[in-house]
Parts: sequence; structure tokens; C-alpha cells
Amino acid sequence: MAGRRARGVNAAAPSADRAVALTRAWVNRVVIGLNLCPFAKAPQVKGRIRYVHSEAATPQALLQTLADELRFLTETPIETVETTLLIHPQTLTDFARYTDFTRQAEALVESLGLLGVLQIASFHPHYQFADAAPTDVTNATNRSPYPMLHLIREESIDRAVAAFPEAETIYKANKATMRKLGKQGVAALLLQCAQDADGG
Repeated sequence: MAGRRARGVNAAAPSADRAVALTRAWVNRVVIGLNLCPFAKAPQVKGRIRYVHSEAATPQALLQTLADELRFLTETPIETVETTLLIHPQTLTDFARYTDFTRQAEALVESLGLLGVLQIASFHPHYQFADAAPTDVTNATNRSPYPMLHLIREESIDRAVAAFPEAETIYKANKATMRKLGKQGVAALLLQCAQDADGG
């Protein structure tokens, strides 16, 4: 039940249902709606995006969950689950700490022998590109509602590049999209996401 919280869960944290609903709305309206990722619509429509809410309250606990999800993805046919969004609202809310953790996450992929099989993309409410100021609207391309790790199959990337050779230039188009939308446009879009998550 969305309004009930498990024992030990931070009272300020969203429920699992809320976190997943808002993330799903963000994928629909921002990632797909703005065409930030031309390859996201098909797996979303086909139900092949796995949304996982983690109640991990420490980076160590999150690392264990990540290991479980990496293994799950390798053991599951791509026709069933193509990609996983691991949402973790209760830990790594500070972007600098999140960035440090991503190095551990990448090391975990290597230690599990999954280099060339899976990779991890970064999304965070306070995401900041290395060459951008914190207030730069282009950061919004990677600003998810909650801290999140995107587990991607290399196979999916290969297919995407084959279907769309200009894939490596997508990030430039995405930044242009955010500049055109502007901060007010981004804020309005995020409000719509929240309304979607609330069933509005």
C-alpha cells in the first residue's frame, strides 16, 4: 500500500510506489516526450524497462542491490527485460557522493566479469555535467526525480548505433532541446510528471 512505510524507512523518503510512478512519468514525458533517447520508447511500450526501488540507506547496501540487479539482467532474456532503472531515494542524495559511488559501480561491473556486457549510466536530481554550471539548464537532460542508476545492455547500445549511426551526437541535440525549453519549461514539465504520478 503506497501510504504505508516499511519499518526503518526514512519517513521523508517517498514510498516505493510513488518513486516508481514519478520515475515512470519522467521517462514518458521527459526522456521519451522530448526524444532525449530515441531508443527508450519501444522498451517502455513493450514493458521491458524494469523499475526497481531500493530502500538501501547506505552506499554499501546499494552496492549489494546493484550486484543483484546486474546478475538478474544477465540471467533474463532481453525480450523480457531490456534495461533496468535502479531508483535509490534514501542514499547518495548528494551528487558528489553519487559520483564517487559510480566509480565503485563500474568496478563492480568489472569484478563480476560483465565488462562489454552491461554498463551503467548516471541520473540524479542534482546532475551536473563537468563543463556546466550547476544552474545550466542543459543539466536537466540527466536530472531524474531521484538518484538512479541505469543498467544498460551493451547489446542494446550496439543495436541502437546500428539503427541510428548519429547516436553519438544525441547529447548535443538534447542540450539544445533543454536550452530551447528553458528553466520555466523544464519546471512545468516536471510538474506535469508529478501530476501524472498522482493520477492527475
